[in-house]
Amino acid sequence: MSGNYSIGVDLGGTNLRVAVMRQEGTLTETIALRTRLQEGRDTVVADMCEAVAALHLRQNGSGKCVGIGVGTPGPLELPAGILRRPPNLPGWDGFDVRRAIENRLNQPILLESDANVAALAELHFGAGKHFGVDSLCMLTLGTGVGNGIVLRGHVWQGANGMAGEAGHTTVVPDGLPCGCGSRGCLELYASATGLRRMALESIAAAAQPESALARLAHANVEFQARDVARLAEAGDAQAQAIFTEMGRCLGLTLAALINTLNLPLYVLGGGSAAAWSLFAPALYKEMHERAYVYRATEPTEAEKVARTPGKTHVAQAELGADSGILGAAYLPWVEVPAQGSSL
Repeated sequence: MSGNYSIGVDLGGTNLRVAVMRQEGTLTETIALRTRLQEGRDTVVADMCEAVAALHLRQNGSGKCVGIGVGTPGPLELPAGILRRPPNLPGWDGFDVRRAIENRLNQPILLESDANVAALAELHFGAGKHFGVDSLCMLTLGTGVGNGIVLRGHVWQGANGMAGEAGHTTVVPDGLPCGCGSRGCLELYASATGLRRMALESIAAAAQPESALARLAHANVEFQARDVARLAEAGDAQAQAIFTEMGRCLGLTLAALINTLNLPLYVLGGGSAAAWSLFAPALYKEMHERAYVYRATEPTEAEKVARTPGKTHVAQAELGADSGILGAAYLPWVEVPAQGSSL
């Protein structure tokens, strides 16, 4: 295959993927590895850079490499490229990840948080493409709650690269302490971790200790949010109340984002977004009550289906686990001019 290409890196706490992308946005070759966190950050960076070099060599001179994009768990200080207490990369606080990678590759890279590259991919290849918009805001509901903002086709980094931390918006003023240092953050009520915690709290407070939720926890002490979702889908009121609270908290945050940003599309991705039917009613109710901008631009059910322009749409992400690698590989095509680079 001929033509220019980019290389993307999706660094996760468990898995590491490196891929080649052609200009039309097609991934043509991927290397998937386990992230060897227990062996130290230098080992992880070495694995990453060796995979980048291997993919570059396999192109056999068929076009030029326009750049290398890297998505990493945040928080990430930019443009410096220094990680600040990343919860999914223990021991990496203060690590100058940009310098470490560039020193090994002997060339510059484009570096972004994983939430930002996921949002970029959703804009160009997923929900944003199908809605026909050039800007969106994305919340990723995983172990935590990530947030990426893309304006007119480009990631919005903010002054220090830390724009898009809506997961740490306060939704319960006197709520539980959050790892970020605040209290009552969205992450505590809309992440997979938060859903499990709410389930345990509900079991402890329930008047009926033999509820279906209690039986689940007794049978499987390591139950996950998806297990609670199955109970809710089966009609269990106790489990349903947990997702109603999740939707309420998401609605509060989205109401503030909509009133502030007035973007055409807000996308929810990540594993917990699969429970859409369970939390969406409370989410829409809260947005309608709290955001006057949403009330002024709220689509009807028919307009939601038709993706009618000029309305404020809230939708599920479409790319799933591929958003990270697609966004990282696409960074060089949208953030820097296409020009040759060498390894």
